[in-house]
Amino acid sequence: MDDSSDGGDTAGGTKKKPSAAAAKGKATGKGKATSKAVPKAKESSLLKQKSPAEFFAENKNIAGFDNPGKSLYTTMRELVENALDSAESISELPDIEITIEEITKSKFNTMIGLVDRERVDEALYDDFESSKAREKRLAKEARFQETQAKNSALGKKVKDTPAARGKGRGEASFFRVTCKDNGRGMPHEDIPNMFGRVLSGTKYGLRQTRGKFGLGAKMALIWSKMSTGLPIDIKSSMKGQDYITFCRLDIDIHKNVPHIHLHEKRENNDHWHGAEIQVIIEGNWTTHRSRILHYMRQMAVITPYAQFLFRFLSDAAEKKLTIKFARRTDVMPPVPLLTKHHPSAVDLLLIKRLITDTTKPNLLQFLQHEFVNISKAHADRLIGEMGPDFSAKTTVNSLTSQQLVRIHQLFRQAKFDDPSGNCLSPAGEYNLRLGIIKELHPDLVATHASSPQVFEGHPFIVEAGVSIGGKDVKQGLNIFRFANRIPLLFEQGADVITRTALKRINWSIYKINQQQDKIGVFVSIVSTKIPFKGTGKEYIGDDITEIADAVKSALKQCCVQLKSKIVKKLQAREQQDRKRNLNKYIPDVARTIMETLGELADESPPKRPRFDKEDEELLEKINSEEVTEMTLRDCLTQHVEQVDYEMALEYAMQSGVSEEPREAIYLNSLDGSYKFVDFQSPAFVFRFIP
Repeated sequence: MDDSSDGGDTAGGTKKKPSAAAAKGKATGKGKATSKAVPKAKESSLLKQKSPAEFFAENKNIAGFDNPGKSLYTTMRELVENALDSAESISELPDIEITIEEITKSKFNTMIGLVDRERVDEALYDDFESSKAREKRLAKEARFQETQAKNSALGKKVKDTPAARGKGRGEASFFRVTCKDNGRGMPHEDIPNMFGRVLSGTKYGLRQTRGKFGLGAKMALIWSKMSTGLPIDIKSSMKGQDYITFCRLDIDIHKNVPHIHLHEKRENNDHWHGAEIQVIIEGNWTTHRSRILHYMRQMAVITPYAQFLFRFLSDAAEKKLTIKFARRTDVMPPVPLLTKHHPSAVDLLLIKRLITDTTKPNLLQFLQHEFVNISKAHADRLIGEMGPDFSAKTTVNSLTSQQLVRIHQLFRQAKFDDPSGNCLSPAGEYNLRLGIIKELHPDLVATHASSPQVFEGHPFIVEAGVSIGGKDVKQGLNIFRFANRIPLLFEQGADVITRTALKRINWSIYKINQQQDKIGVFVSIVSTKIPFKGTGKEYIGDDITEIADAVKSALKQCCVQLKSKIVKKLQAREQQDRKRNLNKYIPDVARTIMETLGELADESPPKRPRFDKEDEELLEKINSEEVTEMTLRDCLTQHVEQVDYEMALEYAMQSGVSEEPREAIYLNSLDGSYKFVDFQSPAFVFRFIP
């Protein structure tokens, strides 16, 4: 009998009491629907698994692919950073070409073999505008034009005509993004997995790198597959290879494996090395144009040794754009070195993985060779502290889970020397200063690099620069943030650099007006582990005291340098004002003196001499017009110049300069190839040519 029946007659003609389930079904009004819902509940509880590619496709925002505009920006950024890493890894001065080509919907449809169809039912589309809405929009535009005409007649500022905003998603725009570099290139057989398998890459390991998550171009490929369905094209050749690898592939999202369309070797007659990556994606140039150009400008600041050629191509001539960020130096930072883990920065999982991967048989050698700052003597002391179950000859593969926990606890409690910063590769004060001068052309600039410091067992270095004045710089604080030598443009308000510059620096005590001066604040942090908030790598949290203090200290050092320069500049300006004021009164003073001397010279000779011999000679020269008003002007001008020079010399000597002011001389650069040795300092590089 069905539980959902409401107590019908039995075979014997007697009524049966309804069951509890039937009563509940009746009360809720569900009846039979309740009993049929049970299998669905069982089906929903089935265990499912997602591949890494599928996970990031569904959560693309955590990798910086929030919307079409941000996706275009992130794709370009990831390709540029990979290109820089590739060139720097072989100590090659980076030469990078970035091209973004706009592809109309009609051209895109032609590319994929899709025939355009005319609209039949206009009201079905998202951008449909009714006659009433059109009248309202035209009336609003007419009022705006009328207001603009009145403002123009009154000489007021005229605003730009606001762009029409659609109420929906609007027309899709597609872009072909191409990035070509002169870097290391990629091995022929590794290319499919390097682009078609998420969370696989060459940047894993403990070292300073621009990327950490194994995404990059792979995420661009996933976005391409989601928005256009088209594969990615890769050309690559390694140094010395006589062939170029061409690979066209996409990715199987569900299996996280590459789907290869074409993988072949081609001739390399030009002996080119590097990589050229091309991908077609949906994007929005209009909303993220300024972000992309700002990114390129900041990248030129932090890497003045690189040359960037950026092109935007479009069928509309007015939208075309070509910008070249020229190389300004050939001094490159050292290549970041792979380092070992600091004992205080490891966890249980990492200890287990190191034991699995190590080639060292016993505990003593394992501690010495798999961690930094553990000498043989220190390892012996640590083993002695672990307890009687441990010895120097204990094989690491025989360690139990309890013993691993004991090692981990001791690592957290024991004292270790801080790791050195030798494995890091900061931009360098010289490059930072040169980049700021090259792109901003400021009136004053100061830079400072901190000594290596440590947080959670990871070394880091903070480099800072502060500039005053410059081209295309707004009044107030203009903050430029860099992490592992890449610009950070989004979520600026929560960043430790922004908060330090706004809240922890008293600019006024350094003679800097925070509201009126054009202040550029540049801070670059490099480390083996940048504590980003989220995988988007957009900002560094303000909750790490060591980094916040280091940023504040570096900025204050820059401000101290600027204060002395500003004070000198103010004193020089006061001196110029004083000299200008004196020169302004010279004509009046000379005329008054000349009139007085003229009156004395015209008087009849007194019986008794009123003047000494020199005065008499002067009066005679006045009468003979040997001394004129112009003569007095010249004498007073020379006197002002002499006093000004003596005061400048006295100030210079008080400031520690024991020599006279001198003129600048310039040396012409040599043509042709030559050998040289560089001697670097924070402010300049002296190149010795033997």
